Amino acid sequence: MPEINDTVSAIDAAIGDDPAANCLQCGRSRGGSPSPDFCSENCQGIWTARQSGAAKQAEDHGTTPNPELPEVAPVRPLTWLGPAPAGAYLKPGHEVLDAVVTFVSRFSAFPNEHCAPTLALWYAHTHIADRLYVTPRLILDSAEPGSGKTRVLEVGQYLVAKPEMTISITPAAIFRMLVEGPITLLFDEIDAVFNPKTGGNNEDLRALLNAGYKRTATVARCVGDAKSMNVTRFPVYAPVALAGIAGGMPDTITTRAITIHMRKRRYDETVEEFIEQDVEREAAPLRGDLETWTRQVADEIAHARPERPDGVRDRAAEIWRPLLAIADAAGGHWPDTARKACRHFVVEAGPTAVSLGVLLLRDIRHIFTTRSTDRMITAELLGELHGIEDGPWTDLQGKSLDNRRLAKELDRYSVRPKDVKVNGKTLKGYRVDGDGGLADAWSRYLPPLETAATSATTATPQVNTPADPQPAARPSATTATHTHHPVAEVADGRGTHNPPAPPLTSTVAEVAAVADETPDTPGEAR
Repeated sequence: MPEINDTVSAIDAAIGDDPAANCLQCGRSRGGSPSPDFCSENCQGIWTARQSGAAKQAEDHGTTPNPELPEVAPVRPLTWLGPAPAGAYLKPGHEVLDAVVTFVSRFSAFPNEHCAPTLALWYAHTHIADRLYVTPRLILDSAEPGSGKTRVLEVGQYLVAKPEMTISITPAAIFRMLVEGPITLLFDEIDAVFNPKTGGNNEDLRALLNAGYKRTATVARCVGDAKSMNVTRFPVYAPVALAGIAGGMPDTITTRAITIHMRKRRYDETVEEFIEQDVEREAAPLRGDLETWTRQVADEIAHARPERPDGVRDRAAEIWRPLLAIADAAGGHWPDTARKACRHFVVEAGPTAVSLGVLLLRDIRHIFTTRSTDRMITAELLGELHGIEDGPWTDLQGKSLDNRRLAKELDRYSVRPKDVKVNGKTLKGYRVDGDGGLADAWSRYLPPLETAATSATTATPQVNTPADPQPAARPSATTATHTHHPVAEVADGRGTHNPPAPPLTSTVAEVAAVADETPDTPGEAR
């Protein structure tokens, strides 16, 4: 039985007392070491420490960290432990935001590619709202019910920080809920709250939503009985999302908001069924990743001054600043994606509503630009305004716009009628240049024609050379939403006009001369 004898001999050699040929730790020759197993005391110490560590791991069932194991994400998010310590495992920001976009797109059919990334950035900012100076309002509106507004809120409540989803809530309740710090308010059916036709009179709530987009905002209220009345300042800063039918939102709120116009799904568009308990379970790790990552980069985001797209300024720049900073911190494609979304919602889609005065300035500039003139008598200007088919100028509270109402509306912008000579006669009218002219109001309340010409909704050529003033062709729209009255229209692009009469007294060359005299104010030559 030679095989058995060989095996026994190998066992005897392994357990025998003969010294090892090489060091058990480093594998080199023991040389002249007095130890039968190691070449030096250092190797012996290292080997002993490793053996004791392995024994301890076995004894405590892995509760002691093993430095030899690689760092991996836990299967179950440990968000209940608080923010992850510095240096802990962290997914890249662009992967976190990509996962959120994929998740929300499963349950909603958005009108364009900018909506889901904007939602992901907005959800992310709620986790560090206490570190930001501004939190943009989010408005979800639609022309008809059943367009997916509520679904966006239902999914979003499992991704934002400290969600409070409600249909009806009083300002007093909000004051007390915000005492402990910002929460994320998700209002559904907000059109019923602010609709005057249904008796909506919520000035306190509107004031709260207006002021609460900045971190320093407070509302003072008297608290206590008549004997011990004290003034208490309640913080009202909080991220807010509002959903409702379009048309009922106060302008003071929409100017502080990013508005997504939801639409009904086409019959060929499909989304996954919304089962709340499944969505809650699947959203939990995404929410944990959002919170962990945003907390890690909170300092970077809070102190960032991101570059913004051309045409984004003032309050629009203010409310987009935190979202652009988050995108820059995420890296990957997100800086470019966020700026495309910003440009779409601010420059291309434009505001959903403007005041009557700004609309009047806009239409008058369109008429003057189309006629290539720098002056027009009141009667003729009114005729042009009445000829705008989709304009409101023939029905202002049951009356057409007349010369008195026109002068009153324009006077708010320091534009006043002047004497205009026509065929030797002096009549009242309006001029582009000079004191009380239209140029200054245009430059202050309307975007420059160069900006309007690059808009995805409309285009108007700049009038600066004595060329034949033929109307430019209207380009096809590329945005998912359309402003009722575009920023600048081409001659026949917005409705049917009466045939224009020849210019009264001016020429294109005179308009160009005005432009040459005032190069620093883009609107004054228009």
